[in-house]
Amino acid sequence: MLKRSLIIALFMCGLFAQAAFAASPADNLKPVTNAMLEHPSPNDWLMYSRTYDANHFSPLKQINKRNVHRLQLAWSTSLGHEGEIQSQPLEYDGVMYILGPNGKIFALDATNGDVIWTYERDIDPKLLRRDRARGKSIAIWENEIISTTPDGYLVALNAQTGKVIWQTNMDSGQQSSGPIVANGIIVSGRACKMGDRESCFIAGNDAKTGKLLWKFYDIPAKGEPGSDSWGEAPTYDKNTSSTWALPGSYDPKRNLVLWGVANPVPNTRAARHGGNAAGTAFSSPADLYSNSTVALDLNTGKLKWYYQHLPGDDWDTDMNEDRILLRTRINPDPKYVKWINKDEVGTTHDISVMIGEGGGIFVNDRGDGKFLWATPFPFDTPYFVISKIDTKTGQTFINKQGVLMNPGQRSLTCFWNTKSYWTMSYSPRTKSLYTTYIDNCLDMTRAKGDQRERRTRGKRPGYKEEISNGLAKIDMETGKIMFFNQSNRPSTGDMLATAGGVVFNGDLYRYFRAFDDETGKLLWQTRLPAPVTTGTISYAVNGKQYVAVFGAFNFASMADAGMWKVPDYVRDSFGVYVFALPGRR
Repeated sequence: MLKRSLIIALFMCGLFAQAAFAASPADNLKPVTNAMLEHPSPNDWLMYSRTYDANHFSPLKQINKRNVHRLQLAWSTSLGHEGEIQSQPLEYDGVMYILGPNGKIFALDATNGDVIWTYERDIDPKLLRRDRARGKSIAIWENEIISTTPDGYLVALNAQTGKVIWQTNMDSGQQSSGPIVANGIIVSGRACKMGDRESCFIAGNDAKTGKLLWKFYDIPAKGEPGSDSWGEAPTYDKNTSSTWALPGSYDPKRNLVLWGVANPVPNTRAARHGGNAAGTAFSSPADLYSNSTVALDLNTGKLKWYYQHLPGDDWDTDMNEDRILLRTRINPDPKYVKWINKDEVGTTHDISVMIGEGGGIFVNDRGDGKFLWATPFPFDTPYFVISKIDTKTGQTFINKQGVLMNPGQRSLTCFWNTKSYWTMSYSPRTKSLYTTYIDNCLDMTRAKGDQRERRTRGKRPGYKEEISNGLAKIDMETGKIMFFNQSNRPSTGDMLATAGGVVFNGDLYRYFRAFDDETGKLLWQTRLPAPVTTGTISYAVNGKQYVAVFGAFNFASMADAGMWKVPDYVRDSFGVYVFALPGRR
């Protein structure tokens, strides 16, 4: 009898243990509503950069200036050994969702890294090698995890199980930007198919079904408004301009999506205009909507306004990174800001601010695109890509001295890849924008005869190697810039500001660091097994705050590793690393 009772007890314990093991935080997830996306819990990270304004700011403050030095690794999880990561994770109610290498999606327990489910498509390895799976974001809406895929699909997965709910073939080049969801509409960007203007668009899809609702073409069709800005372009339908980089922002008050469009392709003015570098204007508008911010109606995709930051680009100078939305008084200090709309000084605006690969800080009213102020960034130089801006109209003028008018001509332009797809952060605590920078210029020679186009790193007058890379705090009212963490080591990680007064960032040398948001003082650092590559977020579960970051290979870091000769560069290591204060539950 005793033996039988013992067997029954052991059997029941086994059932209990199995049930406990089977339970996961995904089991009881509630649908994510439009209201939750517009006003997310401070504990969650529900979209790219956490909120529609792309502030990449965490309101959590359990981790703060006084205790951040006590951060310890809470857990880490390997994400594979090949591919590339350029994305940010999501976190909702204890579940972390990750777009990993080669488009694989992971759902993890956000408190310990245990795998809940994974999703992986059957994709031709040749396609992955050619186009690279480099999506910048995934999205959550209702019970769906939404992602663009390397093979040209938009897919929705069940957030609890990872099973496919629907998928839509977008058939449009690389799905490199990733989606946001607003009011049940998925908006996504992409890189273009080479030589195919019609493959360059921003799309709106129904989040319930995946049905295509609208397209906005980055280059208007012949005869449409904006097409005349291309001047002499005999191969018009083969020219492209993509939205390959970070997703856009959304203004719920105005129902506007703000998205950045990249440089025109082919990269040089001459190649786009029948061999004539003067075949398009030297001031905006030129080759629309390249290197512009476009504001689209969420429901229809119709253009409400645009602002062209760089007209008729000649150097592959993308201006399609994140658009940060905030409200601020306009009071730029001429000591720090070069171009100021004096009619707007002293007024308060809802603004959009951006910094592109070519450098420069541009501030526009986000309701109508009105120019407010702009300045070269990270430094002023006569080689800056913009020579002047009409401060009343906002019209921009390309720096003609850098335009390659003739075959074999050589020029120096600044800046080149000064900021890429790792995000900026805005803190309402300090009313400041935080960004990475690289003091990097382009030494370029136009192709001539059998000689190919030559592009290499250049140095502006006054360049100092020891402070050629770093971080910057930019006061959004005055434009005052404070540089910190300056060195010759490039940062390839997201900026994350928090209500605890801490700013997080990482670099190519595998260091992940925390800084004082007011002084820039280093407060804490650790070294990861792989280069820091985007993915920096903060969230809380059961009252415990975590900070997560990706360590992984990405294409940009590979190029930078060669440029800066990183001594112990790590390529084939992919993981998520999550930190927390010790002793808290």
